[in-house]
Amino acid sequence: MDTKTIKNQFKKSIDKYSENAVVQGIIANEIATYFSDSSFNSILEIGAGSGLLTQRLASACKYKEFYANDLVEKSELYVKKYVPNVKFFAGDFRKIKFNKKFDLIVSNAVFQWYENLDKIFEQCKNLLQPNGILAFSTFSPENFKEIKSITGLSLEYKSPAELTKLLEKDFEIIKIENTEHKMNFDNPLKILAHMKNTGVNSLSETHWGVKEVKDFCDKYIEKYPDLPLTYSPIIVIAKLK
Repeated sequence: MDTKTIKNQFKKSIDKYSENAVVQGIIANEIATYFSDSSFNSILEIGAGSGLLTQRLASACKYKEFYANDLVEKSELYVKKYVPNVKFFAGDFRKIKFNKKFDLIVSNAVFQWYENLDKIFEQCKNLLQPNGILAFSTFSPENFKEIKSITGLSLEYKSPAELTKLLEKDFEIIKIENTEHKMNFDNPLKILAHMKNTGVNSLSETHWGVKEVKDFCDKYIEKYPDLPLTYSPIIVIAKLK
């Protein structure tokens, strides 16, 4: 997926993200709760966005330094609401030189956008202190299965087994949990609006016209009369070996 396209879609949705990203909020709570009452010298959050995880994590644990990154520059304004002295780095995480190591690297609902997760995990490994923790959420191949069955559009989601295989060389997996959350909508247009407001319409770089939208709506109603949308998040907590 083209980084510029992803940035543009999330730039458009960042102001509405937190109120629409219901499932992402649930998994952000779970990650933050895991670190309740923990203390860290330094934390790095990848893809901080509207501060959904930032807010919860900053309240849950103690830290001396908090670094955050996002493709969208405006993310800094949101993150600073919750961590006023944050050190913010805008841009593609893969290209940023941090020149320090962290006790904890966290990320919520971001890693599914990376095509070469093995390289992301390698980069995280090199940024962690000895015994440092990598905690992140992503999604399984069952995520948005309704959308995929109708449009053929999907990211290359990894299963828990595939994530384990990528991580186990350098990390001890403390927790890996895959859950399912179904949201139901009044009509297919609200599904499209929900995806737009959470940045997920960047699944496709093609703009849909009236015909494409109508075809989508008709097929969705026919195949899924209850109008569900399935989220299948995976939470991973891993310790550097």
